[in-house]
Amino acid sequence: MKTMKNPLFGCLASALMTLTAMPALAQLQLPAPSPAAKVSQAVGVSEISVEYSSPAVKGRKIWGELVPNDKAWRSGANVATKITFSHPVTFGDKAVPAGSYAIVSLPSQKGWKVMLNTDLGLWRGGAPYDTSKDVASVSATTTAIPARERLAYLFSDTTDTGTRLDLEWEKLRVSVPITVDTAAFVKANIAQAEKNAASMHMSAASYLSDTKDHAAALKHADAAVAATPTWYAHWNRADVLSQMGKYAEARKAAQTAWDLGQKDKNFFAREQVAQALAEWKNKK
Repeated sequence: MKTMKNPLFGCLASALMTLTAMPALAQLQLPAPSPAAKVSQAVGVSEISVEYSSPAVKGRKIWGELVPNDKAWRSGANVATKITFSHPVTFGDKAVPAGSYAIVSLPSQKGWKVMLNTDLGLWRGGAPYDTSKDVASVSATTTAIPARERLAYLFSDTTDTGTRLDLEWEKLRVSVPITVDTAAFVKANIAQAEKNAASMHMSAASYLSDTKDHAAALKHADAAVAATPTWYAHWNRADVLSQMGKYAEARKAAQTAWDLGQKDKNFFAREQVAQALAEWKNKK
């Protein structure tokens, strides 16, 4: 006896196989309720950035209801809002090291507080807020503004030494000043640039001296001393001068290297400099 095939079952099976084989690209994409956003600002030579999720008002009462008073808030939607500082800053009136932090807010009719917390996983999977991980807790300024549908972070009144971080949503702006010691960072950058320049000049001097291009080598050795007059720069110059047969000048440079080296715990060429001073003493 033959078994009759059900045509409807065959159609359903075929359709199921087709749906199962559809590529991931065919998955339905819809707008996120709270889309991801990022804003950044250069302050002098520093950079400050904020990454957050931006919820909408959607006709709801925000302050005091959706965002309760006197209860820690993630300062956005989904997971905690993240702020990153490329250099140390003063957040409000608190010194904060460079790095990334979660922004935690404490809304209140008595005045807002804004905290920076080292736990970037706050509110992810129900992770609780631990105040012991705060690196700063400061008072914030609140201001009434025209209606804003979506929560947004902005930087305002930016100069070379500071900016203001604003959170705006519904009809409220929450602000915290951020200051940066740009002058100190610039001085450090200049010092590092000079150090790098001296190293490049010394490397060039050594290479050119080895290839017998002594005149060019001496120019680089002189430039290295001018950039950073360390014992090593003077010793590099002394070596170039000795290869040129200018022993009196070489000995003078080596003596300067010796004198400076006495103050450096890392005077690793002590024996070589001492030997050169002795050998070049009677050479002209």
